[in-house]
Amino acid sequence: MRLSAIIPQKSSICDWNDAGRVVFYDHGHQMESQGMSDVQTGASSALFGRGGHTSVSRGLGEFHGRRPILITATGEAMLALPVEGLDEQRFREFTALCGPVVPRLIITERRASALDLDASTPMALSLSAGDDAKTILSLVTDATADRVLLAQPASRAAAAAIQLVKISQSLPAVLAADVAGHAVACEQSIVRVEADAVGRFADDAIASLGVASEAAVPLTSGTSTRFVVFRDAMGGSPVAIIVGKPDFAAAVPVRLHSACLTGDVFGSRRCDCGDQLRLALTRLEDLGGGVILYLAQEGRGLGLANKMRTYQLQDDGLDTFDANTTLGFDDDEREYGVAARMLGMLNCTRIVLLTNNPAKLDGLTSAGIEIAGRMPLEAPINADNRRYMIAKAVRSGHRFDRLTALLATPS
Repeated sequence: MRLSAIIPQKSSICDWNDAGRVVFYDHGHQMESQGMSDVQTGASSALFGRGGHTSVSRGLGEFHGRRPILITATGEAMLALPVEGLDEQRFREFTALCGPVVPRLIITERRASALDLDASTPMALSLSAGDDAKTILSLVTDATADRVLLAQPASRAAAAAIQLVKISQSLPAVLAADVAGHAVACEQSIVRVEADAVGRFADDAIASLGVASEAAVPLTSGTSTRFVVFRDAMGGSPVAIIVGKPDFAAAVPVRLHSACLTGDVFGSRRCDCGDQLRLALTRLEDLGGGVILYLAQEGRGLGLANKMRTYQLQDDGLDTFDANTTLGFDDDEREYGVAARMLGMLNCTRIVLLTNNPAKLDGLTSAGIEIAGRMPLEAPINADNRRYMIAKAVRSGHRFDRLTALLATPS
């Protein structure tokens, strides 16, 4: 991996040579980026992590800041800008930065299917001369499109940009232009990311997980708990709440709980998340102890902002799964490698899982956790969450005995 040691000044030109290194032209003089020492450029470093991880981490930070990055693959140098937060000025400036190359809109295969395109990979949509920030955002968020779309499969670098923007929990779309072979006028340094490194990033983050801190936290119910806070290289802070005194030599009762601000904190009636969390805590107290893993997977892994966008689509008639895929996500973006790693670090590898979701059972099993049994957590059904609960049961196989019996009863 190489890091640029030269930051281009105002009115500089940056280009990419055949070796894939950034080259800056300042007042007619060529200045190549300087390489790190042989010690630093190995496959892994205590300071910089595994090869490519640092650049992806920095690229993720740029996407969070809604700034463009450069993603490279064989024969490609792709400038990519998140669509999240796009306005007219940002669109004009990015178009000018990419010139003479015209940016395309890169969307996920799920979003492409929602727009009636035949797609099995991320797709690149051609933009018309009349497109602006508003029409681009409508192509990314509206339930349908009222225009004929010209599309082709996205390149390797563009697909990596989609992977990275999904990790950032932004809208799953980017503007992108392949500027390989073109000089690009720039006043700021642009973070460079290797496409192949993006695919390794999630596994690298799981491997980087470590315990950051822990402390005793007594609850209002009188139960003693211990909060163990983990931290990974992406900045995530999942928490293990050890309730009571579980017997780690036996199968430990465990609840994997995806954070839900609306349900856990404010008691939203649109979902059953808060009810399940409180039921799980009571169940673990009754059993004498257990573990709750509180995971930053709001909205089945979409993030809070996108969750609110899916709520708008649900209010327009879509169910919870179609709302996710219409926006361009999978119906469930969660993965359970982090949870398995946390359990392993707690020496908790044989568990009884408190869940209604078969995907959690499968995810943990495939990650090496032994599932000794399952305990259901059936929350109350109300007028506001009934459609959501039915969708989970019918479309995702969640096991709700009471709901199943209710649906089977003739009206």
